[in-house]
Amino acid sequence: MNADSVTVRLREICLAFPEAEEKPFGGHTAPSYRVRDKLFAMTGEDGTSLTFKAAPGVQEALVSADPGRFFVPPYVGSKGWVGARLDVDQDWAELAELLEDSYRLIAPKRLSARLDAASPDTA
Repeated sequence: MNADSVTVRLREICLAFPEAEEKPFGGHTAPSYRVRDKLFAMTGEDGTSLTFKAAPGVQEALVSADPGRFFVPPYVGSKGWVGARLDVDQDWAELAELLEDSYRLIAPKRLSARLDAASPDTA
């Protein structure tokens, strides 16, 4: 998948969340995704990586299970954020779930609840 396709795919996933916005991060031109101005995902400047928030233990599980796809990112890795390589084959369904989890960790509870209300398989 080329860089433009990856960007389009990430945009489709991230902007589907309630009140999600795409904005550059700092002085970079690479897209980042926010909810109420709080980051839940950001791409690397070269477009080959994605960083997202994860629940405790998820980072270790992903990186140890598949270090070819996931890594501990600099600066925010110590806070549980996970890096995903976008220049390798990715399981996009899994990545979409991880991005939803990241969104839920950052978004206000009322916005997260809107995801549950929209989900057809919620029991």
